[in-house]
Amino acid sequence: MTARIAPIDPKTATGRAKEIFEGPLKGKEFNIFKSMANSSAALDTYASLSAALAKGQFSAKEREVVQLTLGQANNCDYCVAAHTVIGKGAGLTEEQTIEARRASMKDAKLNALSKFVMALHEKKGFVSDSDFQAFTAAGYSPAHAAEALANYTLALYTNYFNHMNNTPIDFPAAPKI
Repeated sequence: MTARIAPIDPKTATGRAKEIFEGPLKGKEFNIFKSMANSSAALDTYASLSAALAKGQFSAKEREVVQLTLGQANNCDYCVAAHTVIGKGAGLTEEQTIEARRASMKDAKLNALSKFVMALHEKKGFVSDSDFQAFTAAGYSPAHAAEALANYTLALYTNYFNHMNNTPIDFPAAPKI
């Protein structure tokens, strides 16, 4: 598979893209970012939103549950492969990465998060009172709901970018489910 948007080598990047590769994305020379680098605004959108969410209330593990749940729902093989690796680094077991992709987790709190993400996805944001109550009954706050949507937005952005771009996968393939 060849990317539709030619990758930019981080070593030869210029301007804002170079700053991002030397700053928040230092050492993350992945195909998705190399293609995004054609537009410093697109790359900066990813880097800025990701950095903001890393300062939020969700743990890295919870953010990865969002990424895996939506990546699978959107059939984004790139994101599923990437976030299986990243999710394990954040503390998810391989089994939990598979559970998140199925939106059916044994951990009750992570399951509520995964189900809420699927409700956001399937209902285009128009979640029901019962969806919201199930999420908050699991121990999440209304602030977490706002953050769940922000994390969903980041996941959607990368899923659709990879679909549009035909981004070649540069991570080990995720287990089949």
